[in-house]
Amino acid sequence: MASTLKYLFNSAKTLAVGNPQSKASRPTDLFPAVDKAVDGDDCDQDCASCTVKYPKNFSIDESDDLFGHVKGWSTHVLVATGKTDWVHDVADEKGSVMQAIANTTAPTNGRLLVSASDMPTPHHSTSYSEPTTVLLLPAFVLIENVTPATVPALLASIVSHAPTTASPLTPFSIPRSLDAPLPEGSPAAVRALAMRPSPHAALLLLCSQRTRDARCGQSAPLLRREFLRHLRPLGLDRDLDDERPGGVGVYFISHVGGHKYSANLMVYRRRDAFGLEGGGEGEGDGDGEGDEGQGDEGDEGAAQCIWLARVRPEDCENIVKQTVLKGKVVKPERQLRGGFDRGRGLLSW
Repeated sequence: MASTLKYLFNSAKTLAVGNPQSKASRPTDLFPAVDKAVDGDDCDQDCASCTVKYPKNFSIDESDDLFGHVKGWSTHVLVATGKTDWVHDVADEKGSVMQAIANTTAPTNGRLLVSASDMPTPHHSTSYSEPTTVLLLPAFVLIENVTPATVPALLASIVSHAPTTASPLTPFSIPRSLDAPLPEGSPAAVRALAMRPSPHAALLLLCSQRTRDARCGQSAPLLRREFLRHLRPLGLDRDLDDERPGGVGVYFISHVGGHKYSANLMVYRRRDAFGLEGGGEGEGDGDGEGDEGQGDEGDEGAAQCIWLARVRPEDCENIVKQTVLKGKVVKPERQLRGGFDRGRGLLSW
């Protein structure tokens, strides 16, 4: 109980103090673009050794300006389902945590973005009848033992007090567990929500929902394969069940909007995740370790979310080298849809 009160106090203080947020008017105001003088002559070049390609009929809208048109969010929840595709609206997945969230009072700290994901479930099946895990962002906190019945406690007692995209980038603490009020007779095993920091230094989230747009079902597996190919030599590749500290988790998620700009990619990063921000052509030390900040006390969560679109396999190499490792955008005018930088107090909305 003491750690829970400390967590709620620290979070409430952060929200009360606030962080003066500014809306970035241009893509390069929000995130730095690559610079050949610093990042090398090939920093904005397409990969010449791509092992995968999109189908010939894969079309991407190139006519619209992308930046500044995404709907803002405060917190983001990824629900582990073990699936790569879902019904048209994931809130209609019967018996799921997504459905329960849609039917529960919203968090009090702003808009919640909900994504189904292919994160493995604890029971390694796609059934919604067993407890599952959710990943809360930007807090970078894994919450286990979540069921539809415990969703009200999840939203009211955890999400509502968690750091948001507009919170200052300051340390917070999390409780080990939180009891969820449930009806009399509910099994004791599902009464406690267990929490722990995510082990990853960064996340790559790819829309894979074929039921919303066939291009997402086509692009996501190809891009994941290519991203992992470039992460592997750096020691940063992580399989879905791989929880070694540091590294990059690559997950499929449900509809995020703007499918005519497929592929959509959301990059969540911890502050200076790999010790290369502001640096030159270094490519990490190969041990998968970053500036983790992942202890139960003093975690900051994600410093940035960089939302890209029109991503193709030939973009993956420099997205890894420049965006994932350094927080820079390779093709800001063409690909950057928006995002946030908590350290600099900037949003795209």
